[in-house]
Amino acid sequence: MPYDTLDGLPENVINVLPKHAQEIYRAAFNSAWNEYKDPGERRGDASREETAHKVAWAAVKKEYEKEGGKWRRK
Repeated sequence: MPYDTLDGLPENVINVLPKHAQEIYRAAFNSAWNEYKDPGERRGDASREETAHKVAWAAVKKEYEKEGGKWRRK
């Protein structure tokens, strides 16, 4: 289900990512949720939600990296 606000994101996202990274995650998740609604567009038998979370984390990792247990901008 798409996220309307940052407060609705999963706790593992809210608790570890800085606000800007959360914004990237939310935007990427919502975009992927719409893009991969057709099961034929997804890899294997991944669910729509699973695919959207993978896309969202990949988007975050393009601009952020985990260093010393914390996420920071590259």
